[in-house]
Amino acid sequence: MTKNKSNKNKPMLSVVLATRNEEENIKRCLESVSDIADEIIVVDEHSTDKTVERAKSHGAKVFLEPHHNIFHITKQKALDKASGEWILQLDADEVVTAKLGREILAVVNKIPPKVNNSRKAKLFKRHQELIQQRDGAIGTESGEVVGYFLPRANMFLGKPLIHAGVYPDGVIRLVKNGYAKFPQLSVHEQIKLDGKVGWLENDLLHYDSPTLTRYFARMNRYTDLKAQELKKDKTRKNIWSFLIYTVYKPIYTFVILYFRHKGVLDGVAGFLWSFFSALHFPVGYWKYMTSKYN
Repeated sequence: MTKNKSNKNKPMLSVVLATRNEEENIKRCLESVSDIADEIIVVDEHSTDKTVERAKSHGAKVFLEPHHNIFHITKQKALDKASGEWILQLDADEVVTAKLGREILAVVNKIPPKVNNSRKAKLFKRHQELIQQRDGAIGTESGEVVGYFLPRANMFLGKPLIHAGVYPDGVIRLVKNGYAKFPQLSVHEQIKLDGKVGWLENDLLHYDSPTLTRYFARMNRYTDLKAQELKKDKTRKNIWSFLIYTVYKPIYTFVILYFRHKGVLDGVAGFLWSFFSALHFPVGYWKYMTSKYN
């Protein structure tokens, strides 16, 4: 892959990351964008490991930021520091494949992308519809395209999950500078766009749960946030709510992921993913019921 060299004075593509104790992942991530990035921005929440040193060794401009429970606050700080015409926002546990890198450079060089795989195109459309049903409209219906969904292939226990409702796990990551902003309200929120949104075709690899230990660490953080959301919504603490969050929601979630979305076809990994995903509800509700969130 070759970077755009048409403008020496202004970066065309900025790659930005918000990090906290990511020494195990950041080297792999930054190596995957070294050939396409004109600048790399890392905003770090005072990591206690070697994240900062490894980021600097790959040419990143590193800025320190206090820790925020809503990590998207730090992600927004990273966006604000980018000077490129286009911004690729990544997590440290993500990897840009060579094919995806070429697609990104095409966008930067004003070559409109196209999803040629018809099966993927239908899948992407359906996925976007589901996101909009949950979060509301994404971007505008008219105007120029200022952001792109990237399909993510989530790596779980050493293999990509292609069922269990996980793929394409679309995330808006490539955005035009000045046209995107994080609401900074929830860990699962999508970035907001002042313009239309499109899709790139090739996968972004996501190594969020290479081991069960790492999965449980993330699960602990997500269920903490779920408990806080329950408190904010003033969820009732009665037998009805208890049954909803400890019986109905986990069983429903498991059935949907494992059977309807064919997690069974991913073998043991598909079963574990479906089972642990279902457990987010009772664990989050139990944390909400404790004095920590009262």
